[in-house]
Amino acid sequence: MHDLLPLARTAVDPDAVSRTDDTLVRRLVADPTTRVLLLQRGLVACDGDALDLREPADVPGDAWTGEVVYLGRDADHAYLAVTLPAQLGAQRDPDGGPAVEDARLADLVSGLRLTHLRDVGDVLDDRDAGLATTAVAVSAWHERHPRCPRCGEPTEVIDAGWVRRCNTDGSLHYPRTDPAVIMAVTDHGDRILLGHAAHWPERRFSTLAGYVEPGESIEVAVAREVMEEVGLEVGDVEYVASQPWPFPASLMLGFRAALAEGASDDVRVDGVEITDARFFTRAELAHAVRAGEVLLPMRSSIARSLIEEWYGGPLEISGT
Repeated sequence: MHDLLPLARTAVDPDAVSRTDDTLVRRLVADPTTRVLLLQRGLVACDGDALDLREPADVPGDAWTGEVVYLGRDADHAYLAVTLPAQLGAQRDPDGGPAVEDARLADLVSGLRLTHLRDVGDVLDDRDAGLATTAVAVSAWHERHPRCPRCGEPTEVIDAGWVRRCNTDGSLHYPRTDPAVIMAVTDHGDRILLGHAAHWPERRFSTLAGYVEPGESIEVAVAREVMEEVGLEVGDVEYVASQPWPFPASLMLGFRAALAEGASDDVRVDGVEITDARFFTRAELAHAVRAGEVLLPMRSSIARSLIEEWYGGPLEISGT
């Protein structure tokens, strides 16, 4: 199943040992073989089914004032990610007036096709999927952690975008990843359980998922989440695969989970996180998908892979 997880793919050496070189980013910006991935508001610049990677000279000077992250290298290129301002012209100069804006930057942004990684992750090739997933995750971390969590003072970016250092107490802070479990739950007849979250669009169903809590193993997290959300007791829990889910900082750990021997299959949704949940046979799910009664998760998600692994192949569905 590992080959089916779009955001777990990569073909670039992260070259982590080079990050501490203070001259690295400056040298790569001056190197025409470097390629630059552009992001704005969590979206990635794409050209069709590929990333829209630029040479450094194509990126105006004002763009480099934001977060720049070294993504690694392959045999052909080194790669940088640059997060563009969320709103051009929103910055203010010290006197309170509009900041001077590089017109080339505005032209650059107006010509980009910015796409959500959820929508394009499954069609990118291995190289681009790995670059985009890493860039989105680290960019989101920078956006949410401009200040020191210990003293509240501003931090500065070091180590080619991979560390933030507090200017006051000297503490170092690193990108975080939150483990989450996601599970294909089956009953004694090998039906799969799919649930509808309260905040999802109507008819959207997926596998259950939740965050790992302090002090528990991932297997315990699976059992707890299933009991909390639908009132079912699971027995055997089997790890399948994982993939990053950088929205903003999750690592999704995928499992198969079977109801415990003798356990009831009476679904009791919590009514808060999950408002509907039901078991499906393969024939029932295929019919519901074809009829538009069930909308499945997007193909970039591990949930879709778990469902289709249980089903035995792709479930054709339009509009996702």
